[in-house]
Parts: sequence; C-alpha cells; structure tokens
Amino acid sequence: PSDPQDDLDSLVNSPSSFSATSGERGTIKAKADFDAGDDAVALRKAIEGLGTREKTLIDVLTRRSSAQRQLICAAYQEATGRSLEEDLRGDTHGDFEEVLVALVTPPAAYDCHEVARAMKVSLSSLFFSSVCNQSHALILDVFFFPTETEKKLTLDLKKEVSGQYSQALLLLAEGKRDESTTVDPEKAKEDAKTLYDAGEKKWGTDESKFIDILCHRSIPQLRQTLIEYKNISGKSLQQSIEGEMSGKLEELLVAIVKCVKSVPAYMAERLYESMKGGGTDEATLNRIMVSRSEIDLLDIRAEFKKLYSYSLHSAIEVSDCVP
Repeated sequence: PSDPQDDLDSLVNSPSSFSATSGERGTIKAKADFDAGDDAVALRKAIEGLGTREKTLIDVLTRRSSAQRQLICAAYQEATGRSLEEDLRGDTHGDFEEVLVALVTPPAAYDCHEVARAMKVSLSSLFFSSVCNQSHALILDVFFFPTETEKKLTLDLKKEVSGQYSQALLLLAEGKRDESTTVDPEKAKEDAKTLYDAGEKKWGTDESKFIDILCHRSIPQLRQTLIEYKNISGKSLQQSIEGEMSGKLEELLVAIVKCVKSVPAYMAERLYESMKGGGTDEATLNRIMVSRSEIDLLDIRAEFKKLYSYSLHSAIEVSDCVP
C-alpha cells in the first residue's frame, strides 16, 4: 500500500539550490537534466503497470519544480490522451492521492481550490494572511475563468462571509496592500497611536482602524508599527487584538500580525497544530508542504525545530498521517 509519509518526507528533505538573495528558500529545485517526455513515460509505466509503483510517482513528482511538473502533465496528456491528474485520482487513494494531485495542479488553480475549501471550513486566515498581492492577482484570474468557477473570488467571499471579517478578507483578496520597502518611522508612530486609541485606550474597539492599517500597510512598515505600538501601550499588538476582539476577525488579524513578524514561524505553528492531538489535519498539512516547497520550506523547517525542539521530519513520521 502507498505511504503518504514518503512524499511528505521528500518535500521536507529535498536539498535546496536556490540562493538566499533570490528570495527562494524552498526544498524543491528544478532538475538539471530534465526531460518531460522521459518523466511522462516513467509515470505512465508506474500507473499502467500491474499495481501502481508509488515510489516512481514520489521520486518524479517531489523532485521536479512546479514549472517542470506542468511540462510533465502536458507531455503525459500528449502521450496518453488522458490527464495525469485524472489517472492519479484513478490509481491512488486517500491522503497519498491528495498530495500527488496537489503537486500536479498549477499553483494558482491549487490555491483557488484551497480558498474554496478555506471558506467552507473557516481556514481563510491561513491563506489570505500569508500570500502576496501577485499571488492574489493570479488567483483572481483563475477564479474568473468559467473552467474554475463562474464567479470571481470576491463575489464568493461576499456570499460566504459577512461583517468586518468580510471587509478584511476582501481587502486582502483584492491585493490592496502597499508593497513598498521604504519605512516611514513617523507614519509607524502615527499608526501605532491610531491603533492604541482605537482599542486599549477606549471603551469598546474600533475594529475598522485595525483592518485599515493591517490590510493596507506594507510588511516592513507594519514591522516598525509593531515596535512603536509596544512602546506606546506596553503590550504587543497581538496581545491587544486577542484582548479586544473575538471570533474570526480576531483570528485573521492575529494571523496577519504573526505573518508580519515571520511567515515561516507562522507556517511552522500551523504545521504543528495540524499534527497534534487525536488526528492529523491532512488538508492543512498538505497545503503548507506543497505550496511552500519552492518558497520557504527550509525556513519553516528551521523555525519548527526552534519552536518545538524536534524536526519537522520527525513530526511527520510520528503523526497520524502515517498509516
């Protein structure tokens, strides 16, 4: 039987060839002597042979970049007249199937499906707090096409959620965040005071001020604002949000603050949460492992070890995702 641990182990332990200066800290790299046709043939033999050869599927799909996997999908379609995703769904099962399908799905389309899932199970914070404006634009494009859905993402959000939580999600989904790298210290002090006056200083909380600042300011600017807020209030902004708010809006704004401080640390925390307790949240585990494998999984791995004193690899080995 297939072992979903094997492909997750491959994602965790694959060496990275990306330089730190490129901003890529993934564990998966593009294969140097890549041939999409050869890989398509290998996958076809693994699927069409007597008993699916899981090792071949794992070796190929977890050791190629996302762009290379899309070329493999095209070569497979041309050679067989079938889609690789459909064949994987027909010949594998359970969590193993879901990881493999995630690997062969174009990133923007995969994120679309995860957004739809997130809206149904209240996991929007995981998605929207941790992706950039460019990613949001790609996702909106995919949602626009009838092959994915007849409605734009923003229309889906308006239907599924409401109130100030909806307002915050829409701002994030529409990619309204400033992407400047310049920090204005005086603006950070002004924003910190605005947040303090809207929360800790008054009776009741003006959530709209928190939404406006946290969903519009650039990440470097927000980092300075966090420092200034602590100087003014004596508390961290996260502590104030947790004390002043509740429910989904609190969860989303806290997630934004955590991502401002460190996306890898936030992802490490979510991975830990997905594996602890009586059962593993396979969907969250798969999403983070696949979507961050070419971005910052090396850093997530390091943060996981720092936070929990054992490796991500060992956590996956002993989690409930292992049959």
